[in-house]
Amino acid sequence: MENRENFGSRLGFILVSAGCAIGIGNVWKFPFIAGQCGGSVFVLFYLLFLVLIGLPIMTMELAVGRATRQSAVKSYKMLEKNGQKWHIHGWICVIGNYLLMMYYTTVAGWMLAYFFDFAAGKFSASEKIDTSAAFDLMLASPGKMAFYMAITVILGFAVLSFGVQKGLERINKIMMSGLLLLIIVLAFNSFTLRNVGEGLRFYLLPDLDKVKEVGIGNVIVQAMNQAFFTLSIGIAAIEIFGSYMSNEYTLLGEAAKICALDTFVALISGFIIFPACFSFGVEPGQGPSLIFVTLPKVFANMYGGRVWGALFFLFMTFASFSTVTAVFENLVAAWIDNLGMSRKKAVVINLVLMLVLSMPCVLGYNVWSHIHPIGDKNILDAEDFIVSNLLLPIGGLIYLVFCTSRFGWGFKNYIAEANKGKGIKLNEKLKPYFNYVMPVLIIIIFIRGLIR
Repeated sequence: MENRENFGSRLGFILVSAGCAIGIGNVWKFPFIAGQCGGSVFVLFYLLFLVLIGLPIMTMELAVGRATRQSAVKSYKMLEKNGQKWHIHGWICVIGNYLLMMYYTTVAGWMLAYFFDFAAGKFSASEKIDTSAAFDLMLASPGKMAFYMAITVILGFAVLSFGVQKGLERINKIMMSGLLLLIIVLAFNSFTLRNVGEGLRFYLLPDLDKVKEVGIGNVIVQAMNQAFFTLSIGIAAIEIFGSYMSNEYTLLGEAAKICALDTFVALISGFIIFPACFSFGVEPGQGPSLIFVTLPKVFANMYGGRVWGALFFLFMTFASFSTVTAVFENLVAAWIDNLGMSRKKAVVINLVLMLVLSMPCVLGYNVWSHIHPIGDKNILDAEDFIVSNLLLPIGGLIYLVFCTSRFGWGFKNYIAEANKGKGIKLNEKLKPYFNYVMPVLIIIIFIRGLIR
């Protein structure tokens, strides 16, 4: 087995971990739900639940990783008591990471395709392009989607072939710096548009009528959901970075910085989207239609839209690619840790595997569009449902029980690991909250995910 690498710097750890959490959902989900659920009322509940649920579970994943210096399966094996089977969840986490990448690589490919299309001037106002038809045309083209998915997969594993410090950490430092710069530039541009005030009012002002319409209970549950899912906790996606970090700082302080970066990107995305939509009289839609239909229409009619559109999709490419490289590292580390394989060999095997496993999602919009694995969901939606609605909340609950009960690793061991180093420390008085309140909150998230 290869000697285990560590991150070269604290900044590297924070940027890579934040890159894993920051993804497409920050941009196409958070701003829309905030706008629909009473603006700042939703944002306040979101921040509250980020502290109440997201932060603690992130520290648990990181603690398991740092205490063992291993990826999911072996970390459970090292910490569980004789005869226990917690490590089975480690294997489920590995499967969950594969499932997540089976559709995420395709969506990351869409971002890359749109970046090149904007840069080439295909969405200029003079072209009179129908953005809805353009998106449908891409979905109907398995060749184009497979091409950009393959570029994403090949580049992702090429980065990891250089190792943790020289590959993953170095590239994510560049990408995350670029992402943060781009998001500020794009937001500044939106602030120069004529209806910026109207867009910001929709997004940020507390709209009690809207809260009444949606229902305060729904607003609270939506905020709880978003706070939980935005960090990708529950499938050991963050745990691996705990195994590469130093003992110099407490885990609560480091997790708080990751959450802050994730929230910053989500909040600033709204400053880009809503002023633009309201300035050009376009209804902000949810999900893929917002990114690939609504915003291209806005950029096409904006002065310098070709440049702004290309920059926006470059930002989205960085957001998605930082997640791709982070989760790929989980897959590579699982093969290295469990099979004693070299990094180069693990990279090549996973590269081939990922290219094959990503194809059903690509074909699910065209050749296999008649296949609906779960109800009326297409392949991408079915894969997303399994990861987001089943594996993440169940996994979060398992990490919680493992770290806080005497049947697992135990609360004292977890607290001791989490509080190693300088920084904010977790209080042992939180144990009743961890044992009795948090499980209920996660079960609410799980049930709501099944019935919606």
